Amino acid sequence: MDIAYRPLEEADIPALVSLRDEVERADRTGMHYDVADIREELSDPKLDLVHNTVGMWSGDRMVAFAVLCDPDPVRGVLRFETNGAVDPAWRRRGLGREIIGWMRTRARALHAKHDSGAPGELTLGGVSTNAGLAALAERTGFAPCRYWFTMSRDLHTTPLPAPAPADLEGLRLVPFAWGYDEAVRLAHNEAFLDHWDYTEADEVEWRTWYTGARAFRPDVSAVLLDIDNHVAAYLLADEYVADTAATGRRTCTVGHLGTRPAHRGKGAARALLAHTLQAAGQQGYDRAELVVDTANPTGALGLYESLAFVTDRKLITYAGPLD
Repeated sequence: MDIAYRPLEEADIPALVSLRDEVERADRTGMHYDVADIREELSDPKLDLVHNTVGMWSGDRMVAFAVLCDPDPVRGVLRFETNGAVDPAWRRRGLGREIIGWMRTRARALHAKHDSGAPGELTLGGVSTNAGLAALAERTGFAPCRYWFTMSRDLHTTPLPAPAPADLEGLRLVPFAWGYDEAVRLAHNEAFLDHWDYTEADEVEWRTWYTGARAFRPDVSAVLLDIDNHVAAYLLADEYVADTAATGRRTCTVGHLGTRPAHRGKGAARALLAHTLQAAGQQGYDRAELVVDTANPTGALGLYESLAFVTDRKLITYAGPLD
């Protein structure tokens, strides 16, 4: 094969959108991207486009791509998250192995540069129905390490939960306002401290992928405050316009939902979800969706099921060593 390799750049955005469209049609991940989404990804201030991205080209057609994220120290492991795909028409030609090889080479270089003494690990992710990815993962030394459910519920045909009491054991629900933004970030870091793959969201990441993201919707997000007006819990909601364009249904995504440990057991998550589902229904959304870790330590899966969320897809995270 005559394949050219070069880092991704802004001029590649249309080709990357086309490639991801082909991947979605084949793999049915439920994820859609438009030009603005890809531009936002490539503009991430923490992404080194020159060294940590690659596009694989056959003539003027992008047939595969890969992205390696800077590593996060997670419980004694330096974990490298990745993103990548091969055009379905170009699969079973060895390009998947090429991508994994490129990822490992870059990750080994970054691992050595960090000199932390912690072992390194690569992760891949995809839907459980993607047999090709599962086979590639096994052949290249990866094994499943975490399972997730994508869940959704209809906002028209299924009755919405009743609003929470005005005073929830001393907690007061208020709509999200920008004056709470930094306090929500700190509450998020505390709420997820006991979760798998936890890493602290610093201000740059928060402004890029949380409340600063293009998808963030403050008008259907909410915060619970304690008697001292400190953030006890929060729900940050998103809307992905490319999904609406592809499916014809407007979806409110529960992007981040967390409760600080001292306030768990008071119904905070249920109250926030009830508020967001009511607000989304009133604002014309057709459905709500979320992704949950099947081994979530706070019992989130049971909560979502009790609020009429049903599982649409199962996702798998695969982990493998750097060598």
